[in-house]
Parts: sequence; structure tokens; C-alpha cells
Amino acid sequence: MRRPPRPAALGRRHRAPVPHLAAPSRQGAARARARGAARVGARRRRRLPLYRQRQAPDADERDRAVRGHQRGAARRPARRAPRARAGRRLAGRSRRRRRRGARRDRRDRQGDLQLDHPRHDAQAGGAPPQVKPRNDVVVVGAGHNGLVCAGYLARAGLKVKVLERRSAVGGAAVTEEFHPGFRNSAAAYTVSLLQPKVMRELRLAEHGLRIVERPLANFLPLADGAYLRIGGGREATQRELAKFSQRDAGRLPEYWRMIERIADVLRALVLETPPNAGGGLLDAWRALKSARRLKALDMEARRDALALLTQSAAGLLERFFESDGIQAAFGFDAVVGNFASPFHPGTAYVLLHHCFGEVNGQRGAWGHAIGGMGAISEALAAEARRLGAQIECDAPVAQIRPGEVVLENGAVVPCRAIAANVDPKRLFLKLVEPGLLPAEFRARIERYKCGSATFRMNVALAGLPRFACLPEDGPHHGSGIILAPSLDYMDRAYLDARAEGMARQPIVEMVIPSTLDDSLAPRGQHVASLFCQHFDPATDWASRKDEAIGRIFEVIETHAPGFRASVIGHSALSPADLEREFGLTGGDIFHGALSLDQLWAARPLLGYADYRTPLEGVYLCGSGAHPGGGVTGAPGHNCARAMLRGFGRRMR
Repeated sequence: MRRPPRPAALGRRHRAPVPHLAAPSRQGAARARARGAARVGARRRRRLPLYRQRQAPDADERDRAVRGHQRGAARRPARRAPRARAGRRLAGRSRRRRRRGARRDRRDRQGDLQLDHPRHDAQAGGAPPQVKPRNDVVVVGAGHNGLVCAGYLARAGLKVKVLERRSAVGGAAVTEEFHPGFRNSAAAYTVSLLQPKVMRELRLAEHGLRIVERPLANFLPLADGAYLRIGGGREATQRELAKFSQRDAGRLPEYWRMIERIADVLRALVLETPPNAGGGLLDAWRALKSARRLKALDMEARRDALALLTQSAAGLLERFFESDGIQAAFGFDAVVGNFASPFHPGTAYVLLHHCFGEVNGQRGAWGHAIGGMGAISEALAAEARRLGAQIECDAPVAQIRPGEVVLENGAVVPCRAIAANVDPKRLFLKLVEPGLLPAEFRARIERYKCGSATFRMNVALAGLPRFACLPEDGPHHGSGIILAPSLDYMDRAYLDARAEGMARQPIVEMVIPSTLDDSLAPRGQHVASLFCQHFDPATDWASRKDEAIGRIFEVIETHAPGFRASVIGHSALSPADLEREFGLTGGDIFHGALSLDQLWAARPLLGYADYRTPLEGVYLCGSGAHPGGGVTGAPGHNCARAMLRGFGRRMR
């Protein structure tokens, strides 16, 4: 007996009826769709790395999930049974409908499936703790990068919770009153590196953020009444340099052209994920993209790029300038937050790192956030909350494990993924149990370099300081005032700190933000930010803190007589204070040294440049990840993109 022809052999308009696809009852169809959605959703979730569970759900969870799917199915109207189709789709649904089913399943699961508190013991007596819905992501640390990461994740539709140890958001980017009537940025103190893309997409201006430019970039007082002003336009800067060296003034355009050409290439890499050493096809593609950017440079520019990545700042600057003061004015950026001498290899990159920024579209400019650096964090928090993120302050974290965060009070916050806005040393050596990490990885983290040798002060002043070289009021009071007249001076400060714990004559940068922002101090009075180097983190700061303050004031008094007498009050943060107050290991403002072995694909370690960690579902979103330190928002942005890829979503 011959078999009848298969339905696939018939034309589209003349298919034979298929008895087993006859339309079921309305209720049966709804149940079938719910079961199919659950199966398809489960298959899709198993392919997402962030969703792998450490243990199978218990029977109660499975029952709740099934009841949730049945309730969701009962609420949805029944649909007509699908028509029979030929070939591979004969007994199935289209790919698009399968995706819709998986999305419905995820929504039902998130709405109906709740996790019991893992620490509750029913036999211990008392009522069980209140059950809370499971979070998609918990962000540990409400510093600016944590808030950026939370904002982008919430923007993509994820349920995000941010946990902050301190009583205010912002981490080191926070504004606080340090003396009655005087407010200032507590740690981070100036604006330039904040990414315009982040500012635009997270609508910071709409939340009240306003940034104003400094009238000058830098002011350098020198001996014998001389001084150097950088900024106010390229022609004005050339005229200033010509006072010291006509040759240097002539070389300035070539220097700026070289810096800007390399900065353009590296600036494009800031918001890209570096390739992982030994990675797969995606990492190979990332490496190829980066190589193409470098290939676009001519041979001279490639040599310059190599020099900027490996050379000392002194070697680079001596190639262009002969004047000690001019070298110091440009070389100061090489030691900001960097426990090194400007004669050390690799410090040229730290100089370049501070050239990536812009203010209000002006590249290379520096600015001030009205209200202090806390205004940036408050705007980021406002947008994250608007997008649905929850931010909880006074919630110190004691432990991080895959799938949950444990607070110091013992509460457990379950989640599908974790973004840690914590420096790598603090994360892996203090917040993660040793047994959860590979021994080789932990050993490498122990060698990770932290410690920026920074001493940070805020000072309340009765009036503006009067510099011996330029005593009148002027735009120089609104600039970054550098008190370090030569590269040799900076080198001696480093050597002193290595030998004695602190510089005999510290490197001091003074910024007086109240000249641009009258909300920080009473009328006629001012606040000064002092950012000082070099102060060894290993020093006993409990006994030597006052000594350090005295040395800093002595340096300022040398250039601005009467400064001490104008001081109304002050606050001071030693490296130990920076670690205690803000969780910065060794007081490192960059979450790790910006040395060649801790940059790009090697930040924090080779093989972990894609913001993932050895822990399942735990990511690094702070400055210990690429592209490094400064108030940029870039690590938070890039980490959010990596996490969304794990969730099967794209950044919006």
C-alpha cells in the first residue's frame, strides 16, 4: 500500500489537513502556550551566562512558578491555533513568537517567583522575614561609576539596586561642609574627563548639572617674581612661554599637535572594551578594531604613541622644551595621583591620560561643577532613580558571592548579577571569600599596585591668597595653581617620600573654586582645594598627619606670604583617611596605578579586561577597570554594556 504524500509536497494553498493540529479548547490552548513559553524561556535562559543558577530551585519555588505561569495564561486571551505549515515549522511556532513567549515567561517569573531569605530558620521560632522580589543587578558602591552603570542598566529595563556604605551618594565625588558655612568637594575636585556621551545620555544637564570652564588652565609661581600662565588661548600661552624661551614658544604648537593626535586615538578607545588576552572571536575582533585605529597613524605618530606609553614624562618634555618652569607646568599632570618621579618610565602616559578630557566641547580644558563634584553624583543618582533604580545608603557590604550580596547587618540581597564599584584589591581580598577565587588569580591581585601617595585638604580662607609674584586679583586665582617649580623638585619630593614617608617640600596644586562658584563660601571669603604629593601610604599617619599639614602650609606660605594667617579652618585626608572614608586602598584615587602593566587589556589583570571576574555574574565597574581613574564615567558605561550583553540586551 502506497503512503500518501507528505504535506510538505503540497502547494502552500492546498495543504492537506493535519489532524493532530486541530484547535484545542480555549483553556487548553492557554495552558499549552504557558507550558511552551516556560520551556522555550528556560532553554534561552540557560544559554545566558548571567542566568546560570548555582543550585536547582526547590519544590516550593517550582510550584510558585507554575502557578504564576497558569495565572498569566488565564489572564491572556486564547488565540486561534496556528495553521499547519510545511517543512521545519510544521508543528512549531515562528522564531519571533518563541521570543515573545520567552519574554512573557521572564516577566511572569519576575512577578510571581520570590526567593525565601536564605538565613531564615523555620525551627528557630518567630515570623519569617519579609520576602522581597529578586533584583536583576545589585551595584555595590554609589560612586559616580556605580551610578553610571546603574543608570544604563535601568535604562535597558533591568531591576537595579545600588548599595552605598556612606550616608550620601557619590563616593569620592561628593560635596560636604568641612567648616561652618564652607562647603567643597571632599576628594575629587575638578572636572575634565567626564564623558560627554554619558552626560548626554543620562541627561545630567536636565537634572541641574552645570559646568563652567576655568579662565586659565594653570598658574605656576616661580622664583624672583616670575610666573607662568597656561591657557587663555594658544597665542596667549605662546606669549607666556616666550618670556622664558623663544625656542620653547616656537615648539609649543608641535607639542600640542603631537599630544592631540595621540589623544584622539586613545580617546576613541576609552568607551570600548579592550580585548582579553587569549580570548575568543569577540576579543580578536576588538583587537582588530584597536589595531585599525593605530594603523591609521603615520609612522611618526606611531613612534610618538610608543614614546607616550613607555617613556618618562621628563624625557618627553625635554624633547620639546628647555625651560625648567615650562617643563614643570606641563609635567605636573604626570605625578597627579601617581606615586612616581617624572623621570620614571611610563609617567608620560599619566600626563597623556589627563589630556583626554574636555569641558563644554572645549578639548583639553578644565572646569568646575557648580555646587562641587557632588552635583555630578546627585544628577547621576536622580536619573538612575527616574529610570527605576533603587539607591540605598548606609548599607555597608560585608561579602559578595555569586548571586547574592551580604550586608554587614547580616541581610542578604539576592540578585542575578553584581556590579562592583570597588577597587580590585578591596573587592577580591576583603569582600570575596578566598575559596571562591582561583589561587593563581588571588596571588596576582595581591601584587596589584595601589597607593597614589596623595594628601587632600580643604581650607576655609578669609580672603584670596596674595602671591608674591602676582599679588593682585586676577584670572590666575581661578586656575590650577601649581607649586612645584621644576621636574627636579618633583623628583626630590618622590625620593623624600620613599626614604622618610613624606616629601620635605610637597608638590601642591591649589584650586580656589569659590572664585567660580559663590555657593561654596560666605560672601567675601573663599575655599581652597589642596591636592598634594608625595605622602607614602605606608607611613603611620595617625602620628604624622599634623606634620604633613605643616609642610604643605609652609610651601604655600613661601609663594603666598600671609596664607597661614588667612586660614579660618581646614579638613585633611591622609592616604589612610582616604582609605577609611572612601574605601580607596592605599588612598589610591585611581583604584590602582596607571602603569603600563595595569592599563587597557591588562587592567586590572590580563585575561580580565572585559569587566568580568572569575566569579559567575560578578563584574567590575569602577576605576580599577579600563580606562582607569578620574571622574570619567567610562568604566561604569562599559561595564553596563558588558552586563547587558550577558542579559541578551543591548545598551539603549
